[in-house]
Amino acid sequence: MDIKDATLVMLSESADHPAVASLAQSAYQRLMNDQPVDYRLLDELIGEASGKGVLRALHAKYGPLGHEAIIGPILTEIGRQKPIRSTGQPAPADPEADPLRASTWPPR
Repeated sequence: MDIKDATLVMLSESADHPAVASLAQSAYQRLMNDQPVDYRLLDELIGEASGKGVLRALHAKYGPLGHEAIIGPILTEIGRQKPIRSTGQPAPADPEADPLRASTWPPR
């Protein structure tokens, strides 16, 4: 299943949830018009679908493999586009304060 089919299934399965259906409709329309779909729209679609129980209903209706086939392409596209945030500590403003970046070793 490709992302276009996945968003169409999400659209059809979310008829009882207007917020999810609206997001799925928007993503599907962009894909049908050969326009890029921003990861934030897809991320919001998955978040709304999760919060409204649509993902749970998909799992119950289609089983684990069907569920993965539907949401997998959407999650893959989110993963491909979404920037990765660094979780490391920011470097100190003064490199001399960091012994690993200082120009000379501190005296013992």
